[in-house]
Amino acid sequence: MSEPNPSAKIQFFKGVDEPVVPEIRLTRSRDGRTGQAFFVFEGPEALSPERMGEITGMFLIDEEGELATREVKARFVNGSPSALEATYVWKSQVDFERFMRFANRYAESHGLGYSDTSGEEKK
Repeated sequence: MSEPNPSAKIQFFKGVDEPVVPEIRLTRSRDGRTGQAFFVFEGPEALSPERMGEITGMFLIDEEGELATREVKARFVNGSPSALEATYVWKSQVDFERFMRFANRYAESHGLGYSDTSGEEKK
């Protein structure tokens, strides 16, 4: 039917794809309507000296369009930026389903999989 979409990507600067693949953790409310996705990018290119600029958000882009969040923070070690942490929040089942379609496309286009721990595993 449809083939994997290699254009599912994450950007911190418009037009510049972030090649570092993040660790992503999801949490949902008990009723499943709201939730958050926590992204951690260790050593992202967006923090490299050549690219250093003001990061105004994280943009999740695929064939359906763009999801965006402004909740992006840098993590520092010994005064140097080492990671980016971002949070994407959804407030409805429709928004969650849209996020999951992006996540599946991103995983597919980057040769990734995911595991459902259903809250049983805690780190």
